[in-house]
Amino acid sequence: MTQQKSYRSSFILLTVLFFLWGFITVLVDSLIPRLRELFTLTYFQAGLVQFAFFGAYFLLSIPASYILSKIGYKRGIILGLFTMALGCLLFYPAAAYREFGIFMLAYFILAGGITILQVAANPYVAVLGSEDGASSRLNLSQAFNSLGTAIAPAIGALFILSDKIKTKDEIDALVGTAKEQYLIAEASAVQTPFIGLALFIVLIAVYFFFAKLPKLISETETGTYKNALKQKNLMLGVFGIFCYVGAEVAIGSYLVNYFMDMNLVSLIKEEGFMKSIAESLLNSGLAEKDDKAVVGVFVTFYWSGAMIGRFIGSYLTKIINPGKVLGIFATCAVALILISISTTGLVSMWSILAVGLFNSIMFPTIFTLAIDGIGSLKPKGSGLLCTAIVGGAIIPPAYGFLTDNIGFKPALFLVICAYAYILYYGYRNSKKTFNL
Repeated sequence: MTQQKSYRSSFILLTVLFFLWGFITVLVDSLIPRLRELFTLTYFQAGLVQFAFFGAYFLLSIPASYILSKIGYKRGIILGLFTMALGCLLFYPAAAYREFGIFMLAYFILAGGITILQVAANPYVAVLGSEDGASSRLNLSQAFNSLGTAIAPAIGALFILSDKIKTKDEIDALVGTAKEQYLIAEASAVQTPFIGLALFIVLIAVYFFFAKLPKLISETETGTYKNALKQKNLMLGVFGIFCYVGAEVAIGSYLVNYFMDMNLVSLIKEEGFMKSIAESLLNSGLAEKDDKAVVGVFVTFYWSGAMIGRFIGSYLTKIINPGKVLGIFATCAVALILISISTTGLVSMWSILAVGLFNSIMFPTIFTLAIDGIGSLKPKGSGLLCTAIVGGAIIPPAYGFLTDNIGFKPALFLVICAYAYILYYGYRNSKKTFNL
């Protein structure tokens, strides 16, 4: 009974951490518009920002899992938090000197800290109890992570981006001291939130230092990556994570362009319910009054669907074989994309947005199925799985290339292939014995 209570309190503490890093990650994203204007980035440089984020997962996940196997989950979480704090602190000189190189280093280090947290926290939640309930626990923790990402944009808009950001042309129009004063003010607007974030993260790390968490990993672990690579289900899961992240990011990144290509703006403006939503957000000043902003408002439904679906999925994976739930959700995703491809107008729009709901349980469920039964190899398995998040930097450009050559709808068959593989992985694992 005492052990179960310890597990419950540790799970709550870890779930709070999931919420916080989701919140902090997206809050940092809300500062990017200010950073881009400070550095007057080209489109190529702006693209490098995303590669810095996903590159951290690719380069640091396996080293992080090696460190984790040596120091344990708790110290790994603390290390990840301090690494995030260091990344936030480096944004101060980046803004002060307006050096893009320092900014990229800061963002990479921040992403590196998040990578360490992912590698440490995901398997830790999975092992806080029976393996039968691992998918349910991780889905619930990930749901609060999504809640953090959903709240952060509003907080950023209210407290960080409350004043109007000038365009590059407007900045170029300023002369002499007026331009310099504006850039200094913008640098300060970036520096203060990042210093605050760094201090907040350090406080969380200190709290974790004194928190009593059960020790669930051997300090004398002998497993190697060679052993991990021989685990067939783990390696199939690694490719599953690659497909999932790539598919989710590919859809999310091109939704606005997809809607613009279908000329949905006029339909949205004519539809009463949708018109009221768009106008309320546009009038609040959270977006500029242009066509892309009008359709962009509805992309929120895609990402918020992940949060709702994870709360639902946490219950479903508790009472139904997680592999079956994964297969059903992947099947629904494929069906919705096919509907979007074969239809036009609002039906096509809402069907593709609904894919977000079925994306929800995929990452935590694939993750827990992949590390199921590998024992002391879990840290290394976690490292391999987190490395596969680089799919978010590979599949979206491939989708963009296909779109340039054959159009948005035909290019979606690439995404369908990714979900089809996830369907296969879910079906494969549905055959495992599952004890309620």
